[in-house]
Amino acid sequence: MLALHDVTLAYDDHVVVERLDLVAADREVLCVLGPSGCGKSTLLRAVAGLEPLRSGTIHLDGRDLSGLRPDQRQVGLMFQEHALFPHRSVADNVGFGPRVHGLDAEVVRERVSSALELVGLAGTEHRRVDQLSGGERQRVALARAVAPRPRLLMLDEPLGSLDRALQTRLLQELPEGFAELGTTVVYVTHDQDEALALADRVAVMRAGRIEQQGPPDRLWRAPRTRFVAGFLGLDQQLPVEVMGDTVHTPLGQLPRAEVRRAEAGAAAGDVADSGSPAATYAVLLPESIRLLAPAETARNNELVVTGTVRRRRFRGDHQQVSVELDDHTSSGETVTLNALALRDAGGPGTAVRLAIDPRGVHLLQPDERE
Repeated sequence: MLALHDVTLAYDDHVVVERLDLVAADREVLCVLGPSGCGKSTLLRAVAGLEPLRSGTIHLDGRDLSGLRPDQRQVGLMFQEHALFPHRSVADNVGFGPRVHGLDAEVVRERVSSALELVGLAGTEHRRVDQLSGGERQRVALARAVAPRPRLLMLDEPLGSLDRALQTRLLQELPEGFAELGTTVVYVTHDQDEALALADRVAVMRAGRIEQQGPPDRLWRAPRTRFVAGFLGLDQQLPVEVMGDTVHTPLGQLPRAEVRRAEAGAAAGDVADSGSPAATYAVLLPESIRLLAPAETARNNELVVTGTVRRRRFRGDHQQVSVELDDHTSSGETVTLNALALRDAGGPGTAVRLAIDPRGVHLLQPDERE
């Protein structure tokens, strides 16, 4: 539905987006995830016709957008800075797009009402925008982008200034709202929780390029590089050495056949087939670590390590437990796991045993940009 091919964007000699390829399917929610300054917002502006391409093409429904004005592109964009009419009413702001498209007054009212209901602002039609809080203005901007029901809806950090409770509610309700609209959504964010909750597919962007893309669960289970793993919040990364049938880690030795490997391109451990050791990194998924009861034994191929609880953090439906491992098993590494109940771990200073499932250890490709 949307296809960007070999797109490069630059300001004078500064390249912001470099030879980027990206597609979005019909009615798909595609989240572009990355740090500030990586080119996410510039990319949206280029699709909307607000930034010129240095090279490459952008097609929407098979139509080349080159030379088309922003109002000819059937694209809706919610700006990060909102760009509302401050002294007009909420209804005037949200209804601006449908009115510009020549819809009659009754249809405009219906569009305004349904868009405001989607963002949790039903009944605010007559309030002035300059009387709203920052979070309310942000939701008005989101409603204004939705109201014209564009063929392609692009949202730039739409939940950035909302409180956590409202973010959580909208993350639950927006996917259903997007499905009812029947539109394709490109959603830009630096928040991995938003991307993983909302997206059908996530594209992780770094310094103007797409580092990796795929369904959220696949990216979580199989990040390709240390950057992708770290940006998804998987910061338990271990130096490893792959030799023959064994993966050597600071935690101990694991059977290579059980350890997951990066799927695209040559996995870092593949070069070990020549007989020479390959030094690389692996990420340790938190769900692969579990606390062992005092008399409990490990399951097949699990690696057992011992350590001391250093910190517990309550996370609502689970607790996050940080354990410093004993020197004789791990050279003093600290690992974090999720425990489902408070009784599952003692407080700081408690000695514990942990079982690590090798299937939750994932080898990463060497990072060419490090």
